[in-house]
Amino acid sequence: MRAYVLSRLGWGAVIVVCILVLNFLIVHMVPGDPLHALLGDFPVPPEYAAQIRAEFGLDQPIFTQLGLYLWNLAHGNLGFSFANRSPVLDLILARLGPTLLLMLPALTLAAIFGVVLGVTAAPRAGSLPDTALTAVSLFGYSVPIFWLGQMLVIVFAIQLGWLPVQGMTSMRDELHGLDAVLSVLQHLVLPAFSVMIFYIAIVSRVARASVAEALHHDYVLTAKAKGLSRRAILWQHVLPNAMIPVITVIGYNFGQSLTGAILVETVFGWPGIGNLFITSITNRDYPVLQGIFLVTSVSVVVINILTDLLYAFLDPRVRSSHEARA
Repeated sequence: MRAYVLSRLGWGAVIVVCILVLNFLIVHMVPGDPLHALLGDFPVPPEYAAQIRAEFGLDQPIFTQLGLYLWNLAHGNLGFSFANRSPVLDLILARLGPTLLLMLPALTLAAIFGVVLGVTAAPRAGSLPDTALTAVSLFGYSVPIFWLGQMLVIVFAIQLGWLPVQGMTSMRDELHGLDAVLSVLQHLVLPAFSVMIFYIAIVSRVARASVAEALHHDYVLTAKAKGLSRRAILWQHVLPNAMIPVITVIGYNFGQSLTGAILVETVFGWPGIGNLFITSITNRDYPVLQGIFLVTSVSVVVINILTDLLYAFLDPRVRSSHEARA
């Protein structure tokens, strides 16, 4: 197990280094002076421009510049956003919290509901519950998130007036304590539901297909011969053996959620990474865009590593096959 973990961490470190180098090359592939890509389209004092040129060694050989770039990243220096008058790292970290607050609960509930629906429908292939799951999954996967979000706003916020339309908290009153928490939860309902519908559809379809395949294996017949109940066979034997594809799609969705938050946050005015990304494109704020690319790419790598480690925890065959190759 230790060798497997070290192997995955080693490959993850290599991929992160490749991402950092690619991020560095993107700056230098921009036409014109790379300083323009580091500062954006905003007037800056000449002294600050000279300081940035010296910090990133733009007058030095390319490998020296790469070393200085990695050194600055190691010290948390992702540049400065003149559009927001704030360091890029502080700006991204401030917006990362709302995005995680939106995506993590929504994706966690989507994973739970998706697995439960898939496991429930798989033994009843062709029945009414299975057909209903197929129809709902097709709808959830096909409907555009931005369209669904707008329909939810029109129905529940505008016509019924049950839930707030935009933002993360109420701007009319200064709330504290429990009132502030309830306000955030009210603003969270509609965007989180928009995210959940899409990911429930994906997870449930994969879970159903994986469980349906696992039901035809020999160990299921053995468990039935031992007199185990259908529920025990399904949840204690079939599901653990069918979880690898499900974990794959769940991990992929968690990694993709940071970039997939753009549409949801734009529709609902949620102050997260996606909203910042759209604003930075509009303002041509290159340092912030580069920082968002870097943070989201590294996040996807980290999530994939955790997914691989979860494989080994759930299925001993993954560990044994790695040890055999080693």
